Amino acid sequence: MKKWLLGFIAVLTFTGVTHSVSAQSYVKLNGLYALAGIINPAVEFTLSPHSTFQTELVISPWSSIKHNGIQKPMLFGIFLNEYRYYFKQHNSGWYIGANFGMMAFNMTKPTFEGGKLGLKNNSSKGYGFMGGVVGGYEWRFKERWILDAFVGFAYMNSRYNGYALVDGVVEGGHVYNKGEIIMTPHRSEQPEHPDPWNGSAEWLPNKIGLSIGILINDPHKRKGRAQ
Repeated sequence: MKKWLLGFIAVLTFTGVTHSVSAQSYVKLNGLYALAGIINPAVEFTLSPHSTFQTELVISPWSSIKHNGIQKPMLFGIFLNEYRYYFKQHNSGWYIGANFGMMAFNMTKPTFEGGKLGLKNNSSKGYGFMGGVVGGYEWRFKERWILDAFVGFAYMNSRYNGYALVDGVVEGGHVYNKGEIIMTPHRSEQPEHPDPWNGSAEWLPNKIGLSIGILINDPHKRKGRAQ
C-alpha cells in the first residue's frame, strides 16, 4: 500500500512539473503559517479552464521550542500534491479539491488539560501519509496577484517512536527517564512483547491558510508577443 501511494504521488508530481512548463502558473506563500514561523510555499498551475494542480511544501524549521522550561521538538515537513476544481474559472472563485501527501516529523503532541492547551512531556519521531479534501476561494486582483483562502481535512496514517523528554514519564504502566525510547506506548491492548512502534490513523485538519500568490508564467501572453 505504501509503495503504491508513493508511486502515485511520484506520477502526480512528474505530470505536474512537466505540464507546468506550458501552463499558467502562480507561486504562493501561506501568510497565516508564516505568522507562526512555518514555511509553506506552493506552485499552482492550470490544467483546464476549470481545474488546476498544486504542489506544495510545509516546513517547520523549529528544531525545538521551550515549554514549561523544557525544550520540546517541533520539527516536521509535509509534501502535498492537490487537484482543484473551480466552479467559475481556474484561479477565480470557489473551488473544491483532493490531495495526497507524505510527512516526516520529530515533534511533541499537544494536550488540552484543565482548560489549557499545552505540550506533552514525550516526543514522537516518525513518518506518515495522508489523503484528504480541501475547499477554498481565490481572488484575483491587480493583473498578476491572487489571494487564496482554504481549509482541508485528511485521513492521516502515521507510524512513530516515542521518547521521554523528562524523567518520570509514565506510559503503558512503565516509567521512563529523559532520552529513553518508550517501549510500551499507550495502546488499547499491549502486545506480548514490548514494541516501541506506535501508530495513529484518523481524520484531522491537514491545511488551513491565506496565501498570496503572483503569476510567474503566462503562455497566452508569450504567444501574443510572438505573433
